[in-house]
Amino acid sequence: MRIDIISIFPEYLAPLELSLIGKAHAAGRLQLRTWDLRGFTEDVHRTVDDSPYGGGPGMMMKAEPWGLAIDAVLADASADSDPLLVFPMASGYTFTQQTAEVWSTEDHLVFACGRYEGIDDRVMQYYGQTNRVATARIGDYVLAGGEAAALVMVEAVGRLVPGVLGNVASVVDDSFAKERSHGRLEGPSYTKPQLWRGLSVPEVLLSGDHAKIAAWRAAASESRSSERL
Repeated sequence: MRIDIISIFPEYLAPLELSLIGKAHAAGRLQLRTWDLRGFTEDVHRTVDDSPYGGGPGMMMKAEPWGLAIDAVLADASADSDPLLVFPMASGYTFTQQTAEVWSTEDHLVFACGRYEGIDDRVMQYYGQTNRVATARIGDYVLAGGEAAALVMVEAVGRLVPGVLGNVASVVDDSFAKERSHGRLEGPSYTKPQLWRGLSVPEVLLSGDHAKIAAWRAAASESRSSERL
């Protein structure tokens, strides 16, 4: 999978060089590239924003730098690819584990990280005429920019790409995974030592009875889901 991220703060995306995603990139299982939006401006001040039509607080990101940047990314893409353009935004559709599962089958994702009051809507309208465009939010709150959301989505998607996780069975028991009935949450888990600061591991997990352990885990998952969902 190839992932491109366009931002005025490409250094914000440095965490992608770390941990699981960074290792997958280094091993060639994921191709990651960041693009500096200001490199596609045409004035000495490298301006990417202007006041909104109709008035209102804040500034909007101008369409032309975004058009030039996205054009460059698409021109750099493989001839047989069909990149999905993703716009992280507070008014987008909710990004879920199911979204991550679907996107993990894509060959190429392009994230356009807006700032200020957002990107001129004509950018999405324009590319929606010829490309696949998705909007996404990671929660019901507002961030200062799309970079943090892109980091979340790239990690959620990237770990599902074949070859990225050392143990592919790990994703089956993930909270919200489609294999987990009704999207239930994963229950509590424990490791050694058996006793820690006066707290013990539940006895059933020490029993060796796999049927009882499975039943306990199902009940714990149901209890946690009822409480938190």
